[in-house]
Amino acid sequence: MKLSLMTLGDRLPDPVTGTTMTPKERYDMLLDSAVLADALGFHSINLGEHHGLGYELSAPPVVLGAIATQTTQLRLSTAVALLANLDAFRLAEDYATVDVISNGRVDIVVGRGNFFASTYELFGQSVDESRARFDENLDLLCRLWSGEETHWQGEFRPPINGEPLMPKPLQQGTPPIWVGGGSSEDTARITGQLGLKIMLPSAFGPPEKFRGAVDVYLEAFSDAGHHHEPEIGASWHLNVAKTSQEARARWEPRYRGYHAWTQDLLKKVNPNVPEFLLKGFDYEWLCASGPAVVGSPAEVAERLHKLGDMLGASLHLCYVDMGGLPAGEYLEMVQLLGDEVLPALADK
Repeated sequence: MKLSLMTLGDRLPDPVTGTTMTPKERYDMLLDSAVLADALGFHSINLGEHHGLGYELSAPPVVLGAIATQTTQLRLSTAVALLANLDAFRLAEDYATVDVISNGRVDIVVGRGNFFASTYELFGQSVDESRARFDENLDLLCRLWSGEETHWQGEFRPPINGEPLMPKPLQQGTPPIWVGGGSSEDTARITGQLGLKIMLPSAFGPPEKFRGAVDVYLEAFSDAGHHHEPEIGASWHLNVAKTSQEARARWEPRYRGYHAWTQDLLKKVNPNVPEFLLKGFDYEWLCASGPAVVGSPAEVAERLHKLGDMLGASLHLCYVDMGGLPAGEYLEMVQLLGDEVLPALADK
């Protein structure tokens, strides 16, 4: 099993200290954690993308380009790039550039982002078109990644008449693309048919809810007859300390604050929020049966093993720096994960 750091870039007041980071401090913490994760042997860093919603991260390829210059092994990825909203040609150019700068270390996790209907309004789009826009752009992104001349015509952008992707990505063969999904069987099916990897989300619902999408993905992948292996990733909210008691006690106010903030955000940006996302804050349930992984290094490793077995996931994205967490505590947790959790996962 592989471990990655994920951040969506929330910048909330810390309910423990009462302080709020500046945007500069928030980005400095992110860059410092990436350098440390690279040294410790983490698989990747995955950056979220939001627009006009209160999260600080809106331009992942810019930040990943900066991280690329300070790291050597860490894969540089997203969580997720908003493929339905952005122009696929321009998105391909951005991440191909990161691939070249990083010597072939980019992974692109793409998603529809249709929970956030307001983003579609911001870009002058209709959320009702999200499925069609996403499928069209995913097809185009896969075609472009070879770097060869592309002839293509679709519904939502002008045709491409032989223009190649520049720069040409270093990674060739199967494109390094993951598809963020888990709530939609259609998304899981097209991911398997295309031979791409699937990334399950970090929603506040029961993880077992995504097993159905995993099965659809694996069946479609097998039916398509691909010659490479499928791969499944999953995303978690995580806090680790030397003891379980310390981790659970210090995380509760920050996790509670982040949960309240996201609940309020969802209601503002989506008139039809799925019921399973509106579950009240139940700390015990979240830690025992939900997406929260909290405890000592041994407890964290054991829970990740169980979740990985349940969903067939070999890559775990860990959202640690949420809810106003100070930089010092965050870097201590990254160090602890690298020193004690990574070795426990390496044999799986």
